[in-house]
Amino acid sequence: MDEEVRAALAAADDPSASPQDRAEMLMEIAMGLQQLPESPDQIEAAIDLYERAGAICPSDEYLLSTRIAARRATALLALPNGGADALERARTELEKATRHFADLDRPEELAEAEMNLGLAIHNLAGLNRARITDAISAYQRALRTFDRVRFPKEFAILQNNLATAFLSMPFTDSRAKMREALAVQAFEEGLKIVNLIDHPTEYAMLQNNFGNALQYASSSHVVENNLRALEAYDEALKVRTRAAMPLEYANTIANKANCLWNLPDDPADPGNGNRANLTAAREYYRECREIFMRSGEADKARIVAEACEQIDRELLSAPAAKSDGLSGSVRPHLN
Repeated sequence: MDEEVRAALAAADDPSASPQDRAEMLMEIAMGLQQLPESPDQIEAAIDLYERAGAICPSDEYLLSTRIAARRATALLALPNGGADALERARTELEKATRHFADLDRPEELAEAEMNLGLAIHNLAGLNRARITDAISAYQRALRTFDRVRFPKEFAILQNNLATAFLSMPFTDSRAKMREALAVQAFEEGLKIVNLIDHPTEYAMLQNNFGNALQYASSSHVVENNLRALEAYDEALKVRTRAAMPLEYANTIANKANCLWNLPDDPADPGNGNRANLTAAREYYRECREIFMRSGEADKARIVAEACEQIDRELLSAPAAKSDGLSGSVRPHLN
């Protein structure tokens, strides 16, 4: 990483290159650092390179300047522990970028900026610093360009974001069931477009989050929804393997464990209990706790450790057959 940054700074100081070329080189190197970061330091280095690119960029290079600002905003969104300040900066940059891309008649770049603006607002809404409806509006504007035919990958990501936005809204008013239905519909729309072979990452993301939506839906068909959720998690795990994507794998098996915890061993005979499913859930929790600990995800490790302890208590106190196979517990889900 240090060598790449030094090369970028040397390029920025090269007197034989034009300011435009130097700004473009800095932006491209920053994008390279950002794409597959090995540590938070690389994201911070990318932000610094974007800042330098913006400072070098000639004032009359309107499009290049806007592209640099939009890319800097995505780095701010990716900054671990950036907090509200980084999100606010990203939102400001992206709001300007959307206006500029619209003025320049760049519909695809405008849609990308709208999608990222929606993400910034979405995250701020989780901190009570923005309205989730504004995020939904930005996602929907992006869909004007990122349709299912020409941009299947972006369409699927937007459907996932819309669904999670709907599910993040309070479920205390009369429109809660409608928002739940819209979320499920968005996941289903996304899954019609992406597939395991051509879009594995997006496919797995949608299946995992669809499983969460089914599992926590306020429905009278709890067992049926949980069985569908298990199928979705198994689809996600075709991509999210422990070897290739350990953290994503751990998130999904934790979600699967949550689902098993609330599912009778025999859905046709729920009175026979769920001892087998409790035992399977405990093993999944133990495995993902190990992964979370190795990855420095202490909060997640603590959550699943507490779940293991609760399951141990239930197994000790549970009779061979229970009158109700559902524990009724509600547990956090992971993306």
